Amino acid sequence: MTSPHCTDHDEDGDQERDQRIAVVGAGYVGLTTSACLASLGHRVVCGDIDEDKVEQLRAGDVRILEPGLAELVRAGLESGRLEFVVGAKAAIAHPGHIPDVVLVCVPTPMSASGAADLAAVETTVAVVREALPDGCALAIKSTVPVGTAARVHSMLGRDDVAVVSNPEFLREGSAVEDFLHPDRIVIGSDDHAAAERVASLYARLNVPLVLTDSVSAEMAKYAANCFLAMKLSYVNSVAEVCERVGADIDAVVESMGLDPRIGQTFLRPGPGWGGPCLPKDVHSFRRSASDLGVDLPLMDAAVAVNARQQHRVVDKVRHAVGGDLAGIRVGLLGLSFKPGTADVRESPALAVAGLLADEGAELTAFDPAVSNTPQQLPELVFSRVTLVDDPYHVAKGAAALVLLTEWPQFQTLNWQRIASLLERHVVIDTRNHLTPETLRGAGITYVGTGKDADPSHSPPSYIARPSQRIKECDDDRRQ
Repeated sequence: MTSPHCTDHDEDGDQERDQRIAVVGAGYVGLTTSACLASLGHRVVCGDIDEDKVEQLRAGDVRILEPGLAELVRAGLESGRLEFVVGAKAAIAHPGHIPDVVLVCVPTPMSASGAADLAAVETTVAVVREALPDGCALAIKSTVPVGTAARVHSMLGRDDVAVVSNPEFLREGSAVEDFLHPDRIVIGSDDHAAAERVASLYARLNVPLVLTDSVSAEMAKYAANCFLAMKLSYVNSVAEVCERVGADIDAVVESMGLDPRIGQTFLRPGPGWGGPCLPKDVHSFRRSASDLGVDLPLMDAAVAVNARQQHRVVDKVRHAVGGDLAGIRVGLLGLSFKPGTADVRESPALAVAGLLADEGAELTAFDPAVSNTPQQLPELVFSRVTLVDDPYHVAKGAAALVLLTEWPQFQTLNWQRIASLLERHVVIDTRNHLTPETLRGAGITYVGTGKDADPSHSPPSYIARPSQRIKECDDDRRQ
């Protein structure tokens, strides 16, 4: 299969046949995939090497913060369509369950060199090589460098097992929704029959399907995420110019987003992009391109702008407290990389916290999903940030309050009370999440992103204020 084919799933009987599936890995992607496929009527056995996690999942105890996921897991267990076992081989060789498709959903973290670490993928291949049934399809959902499917096929050394690329496009905080209502499904393989078999897993979803070769499917994931990173860096650069000229970034991005060639998503400025996917994928793609002798100046610039944005936040805080952060107490609202998740991996909030701590600031933070444990917070942050369980404790005695993650509950805080607790009445809103008029009414100086700090420079009354549509839409988009 050398050329892409895009179609909508037909809903005929063959494609809707319930299949037996083995999923390797019960992490974020693996667990969501397992629970959602079971909800579509397939029989799924999910294997993970973590025995404690398997026992928890067997009891319906889901420790991942993800709307709807726990309910789907419990429903799958009750129906008998979802089971959890210890180990990849056990998932494949489960009694009475010979899988038609084996889905690899193991982590591929960024290595010290910037390339994707494929150790978990390679270990999985070595473990399952002999256990894979004749004629099954081994589909890789993990984000892997271009050419990995071909490499895995060579490692298997089995012509009776086809390797398929089936990249995931799930957003933390809306992964179940993304799985059951995706924008598209991408499947790549040189074996057309195997690609169709994997495609049939999603037949009931009736969404656009791109069938192509494995290299193109692998490339599609990186190309999409890297484009989103560039878009975010671009809008942060635009926001900086807005601040210099007195423009309002909300009005600017709403105007941009109404152009269908641009679209409304990923146009929100902030403290930089982060999370478990974008930084890893950007660095991996840059490394792969470099190994091929290809320069990616646009991607290089996106990374540089992202780092600059975090330093810009620190500059604003330093200016707000009088020019020196040493010994100054600063409160932080939000540590996770986005609302709706406890994930702090590559969080821009942690990056800003680290920079503030480097300049001697005394940091107190609150996040509704992040617990004060070294298991959840990196040691560098855990040892330098005091995490409290009440957002008002963050404000007490602080010279400035910095909003870093746009949790909805921050919008409904009692800002009069916060003003009474702050040492200096300054809030730096890196996400433009709060209502400036509300804070100013409480006597607080509001500093947004891409906005003129002087309230007297607000737009004339005859200019319509930007609607909330951009924010509402963008909150639901991929990262």
